[in-house]
Amino acid sequence: MGHPGRGAGRRRLRRVPLDQPAAGGRGVDRWIPATTIAAVAVLGLAALGVAGVEKITVPSMALGWICSVLLLALAGYACFLTVKRRRTPGWLGGIFAVVFLIGFMIWIVAGGRDPEPSISLGGLMAGAVTLAVPLVFGSLSGVLCERAGVVNIAIEGQLLLGAFSAAVVATVTANVYVGLISAAVAGALVSLVLAVVSIKYLVNQIIVGVVLNVLISGLTSFLFSTLLTADPEHLNKPGRLQAVDIPFLADIPIIGPILFRQSLVGYLMYVAVIVVYVGLFHTKWGLRVRAVGEHPQAADTVGINVNRTRFINVLMGGAIAGIGGSFFTLVSVDAFSKDMSGGRGYIALAAMIFGRWNPIGAFLAALLFGFADNLQSIITIIGSPVPSQFMAMLPYALTVVAVAGLVGRSRPPAADGIPYVKG
Repeated sequence: MGHPGRGAGRRRLRRVPLDQPAAGGRGVDRWIPATTIAAVAVLGLAALGVAGVEKITVPSMALGWICSVLLLALAGYACFLTVKRRRTPGWLGGIFAVVFLIGFMIWIVAGGRDPEPSISLGGLMAGAVTLAVPLVFGSLSGVLCERAGVVNIAIEGQLLLGAFSAAVVATVTANVYVGLISAAVAGALVSLVLAVVSIKYLVNQIIVGVVLNVLISGLTSFLFSTLLTADPEHLNKPGRLQAVDIPFLADIPIIGPILFRQSLVGYLMYVAVIVVYVGLFHTKWGLRVRAVGEHPQAADTVGINVNRTRFINVLMGGAIAGIGGSFFTLVSVDAFSKDMSGGRGYIALAAMIFGRWNPIGAFLAALLFGFADNLQSIITIIGSPVPSQFMAMLPYALTVVAVAGLVGRSRPPAADGIPYVKG
């Protein structure tokens, strides 16, 4: 009689080719083509900079027809896949978006009143990133809070109080870096009220957030009218965080001014996106946070303190939003004014939803909003026939489409906005 155990053991064995790469090697190999293409692109842009190429002239009519034909071909291919009941690949949508953007930019520039119309792509993108800075911080704040199950409508108030605190503290201490720290503290204080009232006392989170926004708007307006306007020299002249160029990298055309010619707040934005993404999706802490936001009862069962996790995340989110608020008074302008956040906290919420509660997605969505905002100003300057109001409303229309589920799946965490009472 044979031995089943040995037979089973032999059956589980399989031949592995000696030239087959290890699992880790396959993961690294997948990045080689993308890294090579990125390196070639950067070197190509650097070569353009060395050669002194400042302007590239293209025939608008010919390029416009090429873009139109490509768009029709891509749309036809998508319809063909739909008829055949095949899944539309993601690269198809990406190529369509790029070609559409190129054609749209040609339409904007060619229709300007200037006899030789032009637009600086580097300036356009750099301005988009700059305008997106507070939106990125605000959307990251929302991601941190809502991934833990708390709806943070108070982002607008956190941005506004962060801007106010940064202006006053930086002026009093004559140190913009102290003002930056105070902005984070101010945002965390707003979140502290939100956390205590909504998590401990179970008050509706949306109502608390709206009340905090109205309260901070009124409070900062009152203090501005009574204190800051009375003595602006000692209370409302904080100075600015100057842009810092990274040697050589800042001179790369297009990419250099966008990524490597930023203020401290701009560089902190890049760091915050990476840290929040890695923390949420590649650490044990992030796994606990997402468990709390999706199924708090199950998280509590395995020993996770649900309310403490939510409390900490809300405080961190407020601090991040406060840093975003410092952009208004330490980078954009060197003084505080009434309601200078201009509703960007609500736009940050839209960016978070459009980005599907993902830090990278929220970052890209915020860049889209910043791009539309900057392009709206450029359209007005060059006198393009494209209505500037169209660009102002486009990101919000895309957000509605994303929330409606027409483009992929946009679903918040299952326990988002639901208070947790330990049973």
